[in-house]
Amino acid sequence: MNLRVFAPATGALLAEVPVTSDEDVRQVVVRARRAQGVWSVVPVAERAQRLLRLRDALSERSGELVETLVRECGKPRHEALVHEVTTLLDLVAWYCKHGPETLAPEHLTLHLMKHRASEVHLVPRGVVGVVSPWNFPLVIPMGSVLLALLAGNACVVKPSEVTPLIALKAKEIYDSTGLPEDLFGLVLGSGSTGQALIESGIDYCVFTGAVETGRKVAAACGARLVPCTMELGGKAPLVACEDCDLERTARAVVFGGFANSGQVCISVERVYAHERVYEPLIERVRSLVGELRQGDPMRDYVDLGAITFPRQIDVAERHIQDALRKGARLVCGGHRIPGRGHFFEPTVLADCDPTMSVMRDEIFGPVVPMMRVGSDDEAVRLSNDTHLGLNAYVFSQSRDRARRVSESIEAGSVVVNDVLANYATIEAPFGGIKQSGFGRVHGVESLRDMCQRKHLSYDRVPAPARDPLWFPYTARSFHWLQRGVRLVFGGGPLGRRIGELF
Repeated sequence: MNLRVFAPATGALLAEVPVTSDEDVRQVVVRARRAQGVWSVVPVAERAQRLLRLRDALSERSGELVETLVRECGKPRHEALVHEVTTLLDLVAWYCKHGPETLAPEHLTLHLMKHRASEVHLVPRGVVGVVSPWNFPLVIPMGSVLLALLAGNACVVKPSEVTPLIALKAKEIYDSTGLPEDLFGLVLGSGSTGQALIESGIDYCVFTGAVETGRKVAAACGARLVPCTMELGGKAPLVACEDCDLERTARAVVFGGFANSGQVCISVERVYAHERVYEPLIERVRSLVGELRQGDPMRDYVDLGAITFPRQIDVAERHIQDALRKGARLVCGGHRIPGRGHFFEPTVLADCDPTMSVMRDEIFGPVVPMMRVGSDDEAVRLSNDTHLGLNAYVFSQSRDRARRVSESIEAGSVVVNDVLANYATIEAPFGGIKQSGFGRVHGVESLRDMCQRKHLSYDRVPAPARDPLWFPYTARSFHWLQRGVRLVFGGGPLGRRIGELF
């Protein structure tokens, strides 16, 4: 059985690749575990140095990566280079530089047992399974591969069945570096292959995708007590305060809503604009959308490419029809583009309200709905009225106002006067709250999450053969213990002074 891969911009068949059988999935994991046993004893600093070979190889062959992404995903070259390749290269470089200090043992200062010392060591989990999506099929899975390997694990990736070619290209480049080939495994197929990967005995799972699929993956992991990170969908609001810079805000709406044709989990998916800037913002957005160039990115330098997963066109049309039925105003776009390939016009809807599905459910396509609000408080209330909480954006020329609004919005990340930039801020944690998932995929904590915490406790001074807290228990020892407890933890002046010492 093969996966058939089509070019979204032309509909042409690009390749057929074999599906990995369940037994082969298990064997990939077995080989990965064997390789991990050797890799895990390599010091972290040496692992980091070796993994820099991957950065060098990815950089050297960045042209191949860009071309594969453009053909397979239908995204513009600029986005393939900047959003995927460059972000990945930066991620490898940053983590390889800071990984050794991040994974170093932590020495604990004990408040009570001064005769003992404690350390927390971060030790590899084993084999990390990564189930990744089709919208950013290079940077998302390969970022997790880098973190897993740097932490001393092996990693097996199940890419989306829609975009397996870029994963194969990344594996080819990895294998060319001389790093252990079995340390990074690849299994191809649909959801059943992902299920087989989870059932193969992996020790940790990183999933990025839709909420409904995430529920199934989390349930499968839970049934096997496999810890996991879930990076799921988003419904990012953009709050345009009455004092926002109108030009920058309008350009942010257009770029944040239509980059990668809206197929971004942190896309601007709804706009709450103050009534004083609402109509001018709509008009400027309409004008900017009219300047966008859309077409086949293999032939032209365009701003918008194709829709990678054609089913998203049906989703967009349903949202638009529901909104128009309920009184929304079509500012521009709204239609699929006839001809070869999968294209949909960048669409802006005005006069939307919370009853419309376009304001409640994730779109994942080039559609931006806009709604008028009378105050910052109303914008915050509407922003928080959702089951999702991945990203949010606030635009204001007042730093205090922007901070006040952003601190009130319920989301994993809130970005002021910018859009989409926080995913590339790799030092900062990235992930959601509510049904947008749990765990983080960037920041030092994401590297530490690739490890188990191991506590080491050892004596600082030689311990007596007979410990006064051990057997035998006597009335005399209990009497002295009770007096000690009252002395140390009592509420009197002496107890408070002793407590300050700990």
